[in-house]
Amino acid sequence: MLEHTPIICIVGPTASGKTALSQQVALKYDGEVVSADSMQVYRGMDIGTGKVAPSEKLVAHHCIDIVDPGEPFSAALFQAIARRSFLDIESRGKRSVLCGGTGFYVRAAIDDYDFPKGEQIGNETRDRYNEFARENGCEKLWALLNERDPESAAIIPINDTKRIVRAFELLESDTSYAKQKEKLASIPQLYPAVFIGLSVDPAILSKRIEMRVDKMVEDGLVEEVKSLLDSGFREGITSPQAIGYKEIVSYLDGDCSLDEALDSIKLSTRRYAKRQRTWFRKDKRIHWIDADALDLDAMLKASIDIIGESI
Repeated sequence: MLEHTPIICIVGPTASGKTALSQQVALKYDGEVVSADSMQVYRGMDIGTGKVAPSEKLVAHHCIDIVDPGEPFSAALFQAIARRSFLDIESRGKRSVLCGGTGFYVRAAIDDYDFPKGEQIGNETRDRYNEFARENGCEKLWALLNERDPESAAIIPINDTKRIVRAFELLESDTSYAKQKEKLASIPQLYPAVFIGLSVDPAILSKRIEMRVDKMVEDGLVEEVKSLLDSGFREGITSPQAIGYKEIVSYLDGDCSLDEALDSIKLSTRRYAKRQRTWFRKDKRIHWIDADALDLDAMLKASIDIIGESI
């Protein structure tokens, strides 16, 4: 393990209170927040990804607004940028607080994960299979993967173009997506860190998600999506991962009502939160605290107790 100031990691499902707690922890320990969210890297996608508004930032934030919607981005790029942020923050005598719900990004930043080589731009394999998906549909691309690598296809959702294409890239590098995922469980930790997880009862979390989506609309989500469409970012905001954006695009295209779009966002977000809980529960390093009441003072106190024992 490298010799660095231990990083405080705050993780959990969407709407669990990570953002608010991470800022308070950063204030307490003279730190800065490093976002580990795969959608907050995109410029202009603010309301739908839950970014902290500039007026509400209590500390400096890193790893947000890195690329435009639709531009190539990956966990490997995030790893490099997050680790540069760690070094920068530590060089100024401050502490990194890694906050996010994208579990793979958290592990990529903290653990000794070595990504297979692959260019983000000009990658012929990626371009070829993305073109196949555009012309034939994602389901046919998944079916093709299932013929060549059924083990990997079995663990990738049928509509997840990004991961399906990645599986083909790995196949052409003489490995597989399934093998890489299996390897992830045994990768050692590289950076010293303490992990804090926010645990929320699923029924309570579901209600919070509903309230959060409704507030996003009040805050201008529809207008944000219109602006992104006007700027030419349709492809980027209609990807399967863009929860909250692709549904509003369907509404603006006249394919559904606003209420139907919001119901779809809430359902997709609940499903995503379930996947997040499943991912994080497998990581035995995480110290869990009760976030049912969203009592920020209580969560901060519990976090301080955990941090005090670990660093």
